[in-house]
Amino acid sequence: MPNKVHCAHILVKTEKEANAILERLERGEKFANIATEASLCPSGKRGGDLGTFGRGKMVNEFEKAAFTLQKGQISPAVKTKYGYHIIKRLE
Repeated sequence: MPNKVHCAHILVKTEKEANAILERLERGEKFANIATEASLCPSGKRGGDLGTFGRGKMVNEFEKAAFTLQKGQISPAVKTKYGYHIIKRLE
């Protein structure tokens, strides 16, 4: 497993919103466009890009999902204390 990953994410309040976003992604919409439009995180302005981060920098549920993704892979909805995240591994 890598020590650092480069990821983007989309943060929403509900699981219903997260599932709707996953459906949009399955239909081929661009992750960055949806993040800019829908994410509650300030990173949404950058297409959801969180940059590169190491272990211990994110909440446990988020980190566990992010570090198991392969490059280009998108996670299912990940629930944390902040809401529901859709995570994409960029590098």
